[in-house]
Amino acid sequence: MGNKSVRVIAGAMVVAGWAGYAAAQSASEIKIVLPEQPANLEPCGTIITNVGQILSRNVVEPLTIIDPKSGQPTPGLATEWKQTDPNTWQLKLREGVKFQDGAAFDAEAVKFSIERMTGGKLTCSNIAKFGDAKLTVTPLDELTVEIKSDKPQPILPTLLSVVMIVSPNTPADKAVNDPVGTGPFKLSSFTPQTVVLEAFDGYWGEKPAIAKASYVWRPESSIRAAMVETGEADLTPSIAIQDATNPETDFAYLNSETTAIRIDAGFAPLDDVRIRKALNLAIDWDGLAQLFGEDVQRASQMVVTGINGHDDKLAPWTFDAEKARALIAEAKAAGVPVDTEIELIGRNGIYPNGTEAMEAMEAMMAMWQDVGLNVKLTMLDVNDWLRYLQKPFPESRGPNLLQMMHDNNKGDAAFTIPIFYTSAGSYSTFSDAALDKEVADAMAATGEDRTAKFKAIFAKVHDDLAVDIPMFHMIGYTRVGSRLEWKPDITTNSEIPLANIALKD
Repeated sequence: MGNKSVRVIAGAMVVAGWAGYAAAQSASEIKIVLPEQPANLEPCGTIITNVGQILSRNVVEPLTIIDPKSGQPTPGLATEWKQTDPNTWQLKLREGVKFQDGAAFDAEAVKFSIERMTGGKLTCSNIAKFGDAKLTVTPLDELTVEIKSDKPQPILPTLLSVVMIVSPNTPADKAVNDPVGTGPFKLSSFTPQTVVLEAFDGYWGEKPAIAKASYVWRPESSIRAAMVETGEADLTPSIAIQDATNPETDFAYLNSETTAIRIDAGFAPLDDVRIRKALNLAIDWDGLAQLFGEDVQRASQMVVTGINGHDDKLAPWTFDAEKARALIAEAKAAGVPVDTEIELIGRNGIYPNGTEAMEAMEAMMAMWQDVGLNVKLTMLDVNDWLRYLQKPFPESRGPNLLQMMHDNNKGDAAFTIPIFYTSAGSYSTFSDAALDKEVADAMAATGEDRTAKFKAIFAKVHDDLAVDIPMFHMIGYTRVGSRLEWKPDITTNSEIPLANIALKD
């Protein structure tokens, strides 16, 4: 029996297991099928796809919202803002807002949420977007807050789009799985099988058409697609290209994600730039692209076109196995321990195809072995993989290469460069004082100067330092059931606001 037949049968079994769902649900209830179970429901981790797609702008809301077309900040829980000096901004907050536990939304609540995010008492993925900036928050009155940074932050309103505001009754020193925010939906339940959200009657904004949303997770794209096709579910945000076969329900959209391999440059032989360049040169990029579909684009940097700082003229690495071997031989002659085992760490479920992650990592491992490097593959589930993504990294690790996806749909490279390329960056594995200064200068710049400085940084980390292996800019495919009026956009990888979903008559 072929693999396709196995997938079809498996999909039919899962669909049968949900028999009665469509009959039992009310007209205003929907079911969403995600590729992965969320690692947790901590609002400080909404930049992680499977957390943000549930929580962001549903249970918890940010101070600002990025317009997906213009990339500019628009009002969220903050309604207006002004810069009073290079390091200081004042924000006016929305009136008449309550948290789902009855607590008041005010300047003190904003101060609490920002200090919870920046205080270092819990692992907070979202703080990575601020780099090493230090913020001081001062309530000026009930609905006015002042935010000072230790360095100029010309796009602070944009950065505030990742600050999810939580109830002041939330523990400040530990992650939670029972988030309380100001959003149009409140958490009803979270189990290993499902997350259920229900409409919050006290929401400050317009009442959504959806009354209840249930989230389940299935790793196989074909199963997710089948559940929506049969009406057993209403929406799945990510399916593989071969399953996007129905033009009435399946939508391709510009994906803001870049897939890449992060090089842990803190260990030999990966601390040698010749080895890092050889890793990039050893990949047959045309052959590898066949695993991802014809629409993907080769990446030379960790942001897509349209993000301030992206350089269309920066050429990606080409395939040159002989040059890779020569660089490895040169490094070996200089005493670099090129035979040291390098662990390639892949993540199950990172791509819409269930087996795509394994296939891509196995192919790359074989190519690196072919040029003389000692690479071993380890595949991890998302919870274990996250330990390697963000500081503090596991102390027991050795030289490693980490499969990853980076999502920047916020309009500016400030959401990418400090995280990856500064000494204090949450995902950074190397330290370069000169580059730190360049990043600080770029972050403080505005206009064309800011753009030029970001482009120069991307060129330096690609051409001179080779600190990562950019692979492809991705195209997303979503299946939307016939009951819903909704289409994906560049933000879909990080959020699916239920209030934006309409029900067809």
